[in-house]
Amino acid sequence: MDSFEGIVSEIRFQNEENGFTVMSLVAGGREETVVGVLPFLHEGERVRVTGRWTEHPSFGRQLNAEGYEVVVPTRADEIERFLGCGVIKGVGPSMAHSIVRIFGEDTLRVIADDPAQLSRVPGIGPKRAAAIGRAYADKFETREALLYLSKYQIAPSLAMRIINAYGKATIAVLKENPYRLTYDVQGIGFRTADRIAFSMGFEKNDPNRIRAGLIYTLKEAAASVGHVYLPREELMESASGVLQVDRDEVENEYAALRLTRQVVEEEMEEGVAVYEAPLFDAEVECARRLLSLLEAEGAPAPAGGEDEIARFEQAHDIRFEAEQKKAILMALRESVCVITGGPGTGKTTVLNCLLELLDAGNLGAAVALAAPTGRAAKRMSEATGREAKTIHRLLEYSGEGEKGLHFGKGENDPLKADVVVLDEMSMVDLQLFRSFLRAVRRGTRLILVGDSDQLPSVGAGNVLADILRSGAVPTVKLTQVFRQAALSQIVMNAHRINAGEMPVLRNRDTDFFFERRDTLARIADSVTALCVERLPGYFHIDPMQDIQVLSPVKKGEAGVIALNRRLQESLNPPSRRKQERRFGETLFREGDKVMQTRNDYQAEWIRQTETELEEGLGVFNGDMGRVLSIEDGEMEVLFDDERRVVYTDSMLADLDLAYAVTIHKSQGSEFDTVVLALCPGHPRMMARNLLYTAVTRARKRVVLVGTEQLVARMVQNDHTVRRYTLLSQRLRGEM
Repeated sequence: MDSFEGIVSEIRFQNEENGFTVMSLVAGGREETVVGVLPFLHEGERVRVTGRWTEHPSFGRQLNAEGYEVVVPTRADEIERFLGCGVIKGVGPSMAHSIVRIFGEDTLRVIADDPAQLSRVPGIGPKRAAAIGRAYADKFETREALLYLSKYQIAPSLAMRIINAYGKATIAVLKENPYRLTYDVQGIGFRTADRIAFSMGFEKNDPNRIRAGLIYTLKEAAASVGHVYLPREELMESASGVLQVDRDEVENEYAALRLTRQVVEEEMEEGVAVYEAPLFDAEVECARRLLSLLEAEGAPAPAGGEDEIARFEQAHDIRFEAEQKKAILMALRESVCVITGGPGTGKTTVLNCLLELLDAGNLGAAVALAAPTGRAAKRMSEATGREAKTIHRLLEYSGEGEKGLHFGKGENDPLKADVVVLDEMSMVDLQLFRSFLRAVRRGTRLILVGDSDQLPSVGAGNVLADILRSGAVPTVKLTQVFRQAALSQIVMNAHRINAGEMPVLRNRDTDFFFERRDTLARIADSVTALCVERLPGYFHIDPMQDIQVLSPVKKGEAGVIALNRRLQESLNPPSRRKQERRFGETLFREGDKVMQTRNDYQAEWIRQTETELEEGLGVFNGDMGRVLSIEDGEMEVLFDDERRVVYTDSMLADLDLAYAVTIHKSQGSEFDTVVLALCPGHPRMMARNLLYTAVTRARKRVVLVGTEQLVARMVQNDHTVRRYTLLSQRLRGEM
């Protein structure tokens, strides 16, 4: 770690929201550029900065700051310069000179401890003296909080979130209960709060710690596995292990959480289910609203459905299979239904027929199409020729508050559509589905479409599988592969994988290729060569636009992190014409492919349409785009659905390079060409549905790079981790 101490001679840029700063620091005639999260600094202050020296391709040598300390001036001339630079509101150079002339080297003590004395200075009355004292105290209380947090190895960008949450009360809140951070500040989990608490002298059996540990255990089960609840015994065992305290103490604090309804119990046949209250409420509400929609009479449908289907077949020169006709008729007659099936089974053709029939007969049915992600919505629009929106956009997302996400559309202002089609249902988690159902009024026809064999949602719940398992919602599963789709080895091999059969790996001149590589290094070399030279050269495709690398794992030579570095270096190398921004271990460069890795409901975006400039909030886990520009510490990203988002330093923790992404992160997306780095992972994770999901992401061609043995192991491994949910039982009226 390097350090440099000097006077702030110029602040070229400072973001007041997150503290990102570009400044010049001068010492002994030497001037250096310093960049980083350096909040509350002013020109004229002396600071000691620690960080790493780097060489920027355009701006040259600069210190990337990781921390700083203000050196309080002691000499009268330094104090005058310090006060005169605007560090205290209402005090300029002339006033600073007058104050220091009277109080000299005692000036700062007077302002801090006895500001009433300032009224001795000509032009400062009692009210102004008190205001200067308050301004000085506010500034240095905030700075004191930042320095206080730095003692616990909290990064400045995260410290800013804490200070923004608690303001002047930051230190007092942390001293009283540092575990509040886990509830109040996004990005701080139990482990970080625990480290801070132990550093402050808190004991293992502190009641606040045990309660936070119980909530953490439930949250972690939801985030990492997708559980909506945990069996009581499993919760107690897991929480006791995390907390390393006696079971009796955990039981006592668990009872306190129940009394305050932070957790909710539900009796079930095999024991007691324990929910964090928001997930319990979401599951109960989803079941109630879905059953209510089922009981209502759906929007009018055209009469003589079979005749209408026959006319559609004749007009489009196609022939539906019996199950496809059944799906169309079901969707025309039922108020709620599910159409599910794998690739090539005609879900899109069925949907297009439905939409045309609903348009017929002058019914004037207003139809809304939606999908969970921007890429999925874009694909739905291309397939149907109609506008499809993300769920958040359809519901007019407007921000996040204490009670969760805020949507313009909901119970009090439902969607005006007569028919709503929701695609890629396997990706929809419980809480998003609850928000969606709130906006669907009784009498609206609801058609849910998805592939039940895909990986489940990233968020908690297993909504599509639960609905299918319940038997409460009319469903048709399409299994017959269309003749044209049957010509695709991608489609046929996907169905073979799903049936537990080995895919055909040795076909030539198809859309499904396999390269045998038996080490991680050789896999990584082959993947890089395929993306940079071989596929673009042979198929005349753009490696940045048309190829997506997938891997089952993040770490290792053929994991996402290492592949991203290699592909960035090859496909978007350094250039004096491209600005860069380093955040942690990631170097972003103009032109990079990037992906949002966590929902950020407060991120502001704009989108230019043909008629207007739209504005909104929210970028979501899995959204992909390109870095347009990097300037003054801010980075503008253009996402696939044409939203533009400016990323400040505090937002960059949720952005990653996306030349390669995990298979889980590719859900809901399709890419012209998929290159799959088949490297080993945890045996339970390397399952059939993971391989199936990866293969079905490819639209035109897929290349598997690895060994036949790993392909065979994944095909044979039909193990899927059971998610703890009770939605299917609630839909059956069993709870």
